[in-house]
Amino acid sequence: MPLIQINMLEGRTPEQKKALLSAVTEAVHTSIGASLPSIRVWVTEFPAHDYMAEGVWQPEKASPPS
Repeated sequence: MPLIQINMLEGRTPEQKKALLSAVTEAVHTSIGASLPSIRVWVTEFPAHDYMAEGVWQPEKASPPS
């Protein structure tokens, strides 16, 4: 049973998250042959103030997540 956790900044729409989850599920199914009923994928979101990338605290970064 493949278990895939995606960690990302909050701010995407439910439709964007659904598209991501569907694409990851299909990629796992296609690439390793796992049956669709066995694949589990979930998103864990966190606020920008809990994240730093390349030495930049994300609230100080001008652009929202894309």
